[in-house]
Amino acid sequence: MPDLRKINIDGKEIEVDGAMTLIQACEEAGIEVPRFCYHERLSIAGNCRMCLVEVVGGPPKPAASCAMQVRDLRPGKDGEPPMVKTNSPMVKKAREGVMEFLLINHPLDCPICDQGGECDLQDQAMAYGVDFSRFREPKRATTDLDLGPLVETHMTRCISCTRCVRFTTEVAGITQMGQTGRGEDAEITSYLNQTLDSNLQGNIIDLCPVGALVSKPYAFTARPWELTKTESIDVMDALGSNIRVDTKGREVMRFLPRNHDGVNEEWISDKSRFVWDGLRRQRLDRPYVRVDGKLKPATWGEALAAAAGAIKGARKVAGLVGDLAPVEAAFSLKTLVEGLGGAVECRTDGAKLPAGNRSGYVGTATIEDIDHARAILLIGTNPAVEAPVLNARIRKAWLHGARIGLVGEAAELTYDYHHVGTGPSALDELKDSGFDPEKDGPSLVIVGQGALAREDGEAVLGKAMALAEATGSAFLVLHTAAGRVGAMDVGAVTEGGIAAALDGADVVYNLGADEGDIPAGPFVIYQGSHGDRGAHRADVILPGAAYTEENGLFVNTEGRPQLALRASFAPGEGKENWAILRALSGELGAALPWDSLAQLRHALIAAAPVLAGIDTVPENAWSAVAPGTPGDAGFSYAVKDFYLSNPIARASVLMAELSSNAKARASAPMAAE
Repeated sequence: MPDLRKINIDGKEIEVDGAMTLIQACEEAGIEVPRFCYHERLSIAGNCRMCLVEVVGGPPKPAASCAMQVRDLRPGKDGEPPMVKTNSPMVKKAREGVMEFLLINHPLDCPICDQGGECDLQDQAMAYGVDFSRFREPKRATTDLDLGPLVETHMTRCISCTRCVRFTTEVAGITQMGQTGRGEDAEITSYLNQTLDSNLQGNIIDLCPVGALVSKPYAFTARPWELTKTESIDVMDALGSNIRVDTKGREVMRFLPRNHDGVNEEWISDKSRFVWDGLRRQRLDRPYVRVDGKLKPATWGEALAAAAGAIKGARKVAGLVGDLAPVEAAFSLKTLVEGLGGAVECRTDGAKLPAGNRSGYVGTATIEDIDHARAILLIGTNPAVEAPVLNARIRKAWLHGARIGLVGEAAELTYDYHHVGTGPSALDELKDSGFDPEKDGPSLVIVGQGALAREDGEAVLGKAMALAEATGSAFLVLHTAAGRVGAMDVGAVTEGGIAAALDGADVVYNLGADEGDIPAGPFVIYQGSHGDRGAHRADVILPGAAYTEENGLFVNTEGRPQLALRASFAPGEGKENWAILRALSGELGAALPWDSLAQLRHALIAAAPVLAGIDTVPENAWSAVAPGTPGDAGFSYAVKDFYLSNPIARASVLMAELSSNAKARASAPMAAE
C-alpha cells in the first residue's frame, strides 16, 4: 500500500505517495519545476541544481527537489502539512544563480547549433535566467569526442548533466561513457576513445538538454520550425514503437520517439531512428513490365493489364504478404486472391505459427508484463538484435532482480543470463539446470522466430506453451516482422505454409516479400516500395508506398493494433498499396467491394473484430498447441544482421556503414605472424 502524505505546494494542498520526490509531487500538482539532470527513467544524479525549491520550516537554503522525498519533510509547528514554495524570492534568486553558472562556459552557438529551437537550455535561460553575465574571463573549451557515425559531439556546450552517461550505463547496458576530473576540469568522455557499441545509442541525442550531443546524419539539414510533424508507428521491428515523423516538403528528415509506457516507453532503436535515408534510395517510382527478358518502364494501364492478363490465364494464383505490409494491404490481397481460388501466405520465413489461435501466434502477455516478471525465459530469440527496446525492458527487470534464462546460442545481451541450453531438449531440463520459473514467482516465457521458423517449429511451440502452462507463466511470441501479426489476424495463411501456397502456382503476387527467393517458373507480380530481391525476380513491378507514405494499421508483437499515419507521399507514380490491389481487381472484373480506405476498414473490422480496439491489447483465450517431439538441432536466431533486415534498411547508406562497423568490431583482432 502506498504511504500517502499531504503536502502544500504553492498554497495548493495535495495527497501523494510519500516515496515521491518533491519534483514529482510538483508535477502531480500541475506546477512546472525546471530541470536539466533529472529524468523520469534514469537514476537521480542531483547535480544540475536547477530544480531548487524552498522548504518552509526547513534549512534556510533552497533544496534540490529531485533528490528529496515527500516523506523526508517535517509537518508545520501545528501539525499542518509541510509547505513547499517553487516561486519564492529565494527560489528565483537561486535559479538565476544556477543559470548564470551554467552559462559561464557555454558558447554562443545558438545560430549554428542543431538544438536551436528545441533546446532546454534556451528555454530555461529565457524563463528563469537573467539578462546579463558578470563573467569576463575567457571561456573554457574541450575536445569533441568521436562516438561513431550517429552521434555528433560539441563538448564545449556540455553542462555535465550526465544524462548520457546514466542512459548508456543503465538502459543501454554499455560502459563506454563516463565523467572524469573535478571542477573546471570535469568533462564527459569515452573510455579509451571508444565509439559507442549499442543499438540504442541515438537516444542520448534526445536526452541531451543542450547541443552537446546532436544527430550526425541530420546535422545542418533543417530547423524544427520548418518541419511538419506526424505521429506514426515504426516498422523496423515488431515492437510497434511510437514515433514522430518530421518532414520538410516531401522528404522525411528524421524520426523521433513518442512516449508510450506500454510499448517503447520513450526510446527507439538506432535502426528506427536513422533509417530515413533508405526511404530516398533505390525507390520504385514507376511501373515496369518484363519484355524480352528485361524490365522496361510502363504506364499504370500497361502494367495492370499485363498483371491481369497473367492472372486470368493462371491455373493457380499464390499471394505472399511481406514483412512490412499494413493490415489493409494484406486483407485486400487475401480477399482478391482467395476470390480467384488461390492461396495467400504471410509466414514467408516458414514460421510454424498456428492459424486462428491468437494465444499461439501472439501469446497472453503484454510488453509491460516484463516489468513485473521475476523470471524470464527466452527461447530461440536474441532480443538485443530482434527488438532492442524490448531488450532494454528486460534489462530493467533484471536490474530489479529478475532472473533471465536463455535457450539458444550464447548471445551478447546487456544483462547476465543463465544459459540453459541451445536446443529444444533444454526445455525438459530447466529445473536440473538451476533455472526454475515456477519457484521464482511471476514469470514470462518469450518464444522467438528462431525457435518457430524450422521444420519442428510447431512441436517447439507446443512444448513452450506446455512449459508456460505448467509453471503458471505468461506467454509471449516475439515476432521480427511488423506486418506478421496483422496478417495472421485477417487469416492470410494457407494450411501447409508457404510450400503449400506456392505448390502448383503459375502466378505469384508478391506483396513486398523480399526476405526469401521465389522458385523459377511462376510469373511474378511484385508490389513494393524498393528495388530489392523481390523486384529483381519480378515480371511486373507495381510501385507501392512505404510505411511513412500511407495510412496503415499495424499490429505489434503483443497483439496491439496501432495506426501509422501518412507523413509524405510516395515518389513518382507510386500509389497506396490497398489502392493498387483495388485497381487490379477492377481490371480483373472482380472488383473488391470498397472504394475508399474507410470502407475497406469497415470490411476489415467485420472480418477481424479484434482490430477495432486501436491501442489496446485484447485478452487472448488460451489454447495450447499440442506438444510434439522436436529435433535435437540448436536454435539459430532469426535476424543475422540487425542493420540490414528489410528492404528500407538495405537501401540506407548509413545502415550499410553501421553493419560494416559492427562486423569489424565482432571480428577478433589477429596478431601479426
